Amino acid sequence: MNRALPRPTELGLVAVVFDLDGVITRTARLHAAAWKQLFDGFLEARARRTGEPFVPFDAVGDYTATVDGKPRYDGVASFLQSRGIDLPWGSPEDDPDAETVCGLGNRKNGLFRAVVERDGVEVFPGAVRFLEGCRAAGIACALCSSSKNARMIVDIAGLTHFFAAIVDGVTAVRDGMPGKPAPDTFIAAARQVGADPARAAVVEDAVVGVEAGRAGGFALVIGIDRGAGVAALLEHGAHVVVSDLGEYDRV
Repeated sequence: MNRALPRPTELGLVAVVFDLDGVITRTARLHAAAWKQLFDGFLEARARRTGEPFVPFDAVGDYTATVDGKPRYDGVASFLQSRGIDLPWGSPEDDPDAETVCGLGNRKNGLFRAVVERDGVEVFPGAVRFLEGCRAAGIACALCSSSKNARMIVDIAGLTHFFAAIVDGVTAVRDGMPGKPAPDTFIAAARQVGADPARAAVVEDAVVGVEAGRAGGFALVIGIDRGAGVAALLEHGAHVVVSDLGEYDRV
């Protein structure tokens, strides 16, 4: 245990806002697998049509650089841009077979939900202990996820009772809030539990997430290194980086 870790109670914080995938649940690997299945199928079909070489989606490098932490359609657009592919945006109502940004995003969502419903959700024990510590210390907990499936995930995981507020991809669309790295969703989550960002912490594993926490003026941004890299998380806004919330022996 690193005794130098700044604790929310020691800083006088009243709330912690948590990302979901890669922070509380081990669903980031399921997202990465679904993205790979989506894009490899799309890229293979495109290569057959155009004669271009097939370069598969890298479930680590491409995932971290282009889709991790972003709203689903933004992730599709970001990856396609990285490959120099231009597709029409389409609309959220697009069929999953449509070759539009939204169509691909809808296809990915179907792949992800099928895996979750079949295999369930794995929770990081250290995150649960941290949540329990926050509750015991009287610190409000909020969830802020770019995923439109966040409520389904925490419900399947049996963690809904920990969160006094949930701001997810559905909330962001409804209220017209931009996704991470913009800080709007984090700020909204903090304010829903009555906290100013200056008296709250953010916990994130994605580069765009720590950028959002720092841009929002949060007093403490805790980065969790699930593959983004300690240096990258610190460079983009984390005050401290841990490998798991279990490194905190107490809140």
